[in-house]
Amino acid sequence: MSYQQPDTAVSPTEPTNMFKVSSHPLALLCLILFKACALGLYLLGNFFTNNFILIFVLCVLILAIDFWMIKNISGRLLVGLRWWNEVLEDGSNEWIFESRDVNVPVNASDSRIFWTVLYGTPAVWSLLAIVAFFSLRFQWLLIVIIAVVLAAANLIGYQRCDKDQKRRWNQISQGGDSSFVSGMVSGLMSNAVSSGIMGRFFSRG
Repeated sequence: MSYQQPDTAVSPTEPTNMFKVSSHPLALLCLILFKACALGLYLLGNFFTNNFILIFVLCVLILAIDFWMIKNISGRLLVGLRWWNEVLEDGSNEWIFESRDVNVPVNASDSRIFWTVLYGTPAVWSLLAIVAFFSLRFQWLLIVIIAVVLAAANLIGYQRCDKDQKRRWNQISQGGDSSFVSGMVSGLMSNAVSSGIMGRFFSRG
């Protein structure tokens, strides 16, 4: 009777192991760390100082760094997406998207955590905005509004970038199928000609 050692492996979905299964643990850490610092400073800053201006400046600075990191680094490394917006000479805006090649796989754990955090961040700050409004803490509401705007901008940007990526992949897939069918037909035709079938078909005999 054989004895099987029990499986004690940690599931990739467990928080203690998400950095081990990540393809880019440093980018994943930055994705979570800056958001946690901004939230922690907003919620607990009064316990360390009564200087609202100091808390405001630090929160906005952390939020700006977090916005830049997600838009330019974390998204590119964790899900293979990147977006930016350019102002044209006529004053209009143009969305520009970058995405990974269709043959380059993405880490499922990284992708799941990235999108969860991306959707969860504006939801959490929106809840804090409601609390600040009904608590009549209007000066603190300024921090929350900035956080919501930056988080929503990244969410909208990556949503559009993801849709653009899927659209291009569908076009590549459809183009590949068409090329395969046309190549197969051409191959059959050339074989038929070389074997004399087409010649006999069109002959008068």
